[in-house]
Amino acid sequence: MVQRPARSVLTALGTVLGVGAFVAILGLTATASSQIDTRFNALTATEVTVQDVAREQNEFAGPAFPEDADARVQRLAGVRHAGVYWSVRLPPTTSVRSAPVGSTGGPADGERAEVVAASPGVLRAASVTVVEGRLYDEFATDRAQPVALIGRGVASRLGISTLQTRPVVFVGDQPFTVAGIIGGTERKADLLLSVVVPHRTAERIWGPPVEGAAMLIATDLGAARQIAAEVPTALRPDHPEYLKAVPPPDPRALRGSVSGDLSQLFLVLAAICLVIGAVGIANTTLVAVLERTAEIGLRRALGARGRHITTQFLAESGALGALGGLVGTSLGVLTTVTVALVRDWTPVVHPATVAAAPAIGLLTGLLAGLYPAWRAARVQPVEALRR
Repeated sequence: MVQRPARSVLTALGTVLGVGAFVAILGLTATASSQIDTRFNALTATEVTVQDVAREQNEFAGPAFPEDADARVQRLAGVRHAGVYWSVRLPPTTSVRSAPVGSTGGPADGERAEVVAASPGVLRAASVTVVEGRLYDEFATDRAQPVALIGRGVASRLGISTLQTRPVVFVGDQPFTVAGIIGGTERKADLLLSVVVPHRTAERIWGPPVEGAAMLIATDLGAARQIAAEVPTALRPDHPEYLKAVPPPDPRALRGSVSGDLSQLFLVLAAICLVIGAVGIANTTLVAVLERTAEIGLRRALGARGRHITTQFLAESGALGALGGLVGTSLGVLTTVTVALVRDWTPVVHPATVAAAPAIGLLTGLLAGLYPAWRAARVQPVEALRR
């Protein structure tokens, strides 16, 4: 090992990569799981969805949400923002255009895009932000004004890049003045690919929703489940069964599921790296046995037994594996800390991972050296000395 340091380093490199990947993957998975838990607590744990299921209870029932649904829910303690929304059902031939029907050429030929009717409360509950213009408010909603917000995906396809020219989009033959271009949203990411219009405007043009209406509620942290229990009665005290409130999932269970999937996937990758390292050690050790046949024969002639030769080569392969494990552990921890610092996360590395990683390197080296050591122990002194 000392006489050929370059080959020893290259032999241990496979174990370094395998153990380093093992430590880095477990560390990054634990770190990412911590961030997932934080984000689920901040967003998912403060979101309640209420669905209109009136038609499931009574086929003759009308819309379950009352006219003042937003105001009723807003009065509940713990509610930050709330609003009703639904997808407008349009004829299959209806498209969204940036020019009147009959115009041709370019992006004005029309695009298929979802049209969402939403109250201003939905925009606030989803934390919608615009890159240009502004969100429509209660004034535009109460007067059923023909204004719209378009997601940046729709704006790009329609060729709308600025609001300085006061662009108009046409849903079929209905014109809507573009009030703003949606650039981001914390909830309901589908709004980025939709045309959003005030719900009163949608009712005036296309009528009230037959089914499929829902309400999005943003709550204070810790109030979501209580709000989910109160909302159906607050909205429809006469028929609370017409509304189905969906509370947020348990963030701990959700985090466990996600982190478990990540761990299984990445551990397979780490195992592949370790197998590659073991193959490298086995190959190099086997070559060393062939190169040192005369040395093995001389030792056997001087009285060394097969177990002595086996121990010698197992010690060499084990030392290479342990050295690779120590270096790989250091690199894995360093990688985890570096990524966490770059992402402004808190690095999380379990002590058991750091303690077990060098042992895994040693075990990998021993397993890789079993066959070469067995081959070396079977070398006959007379045949070896003839070479």
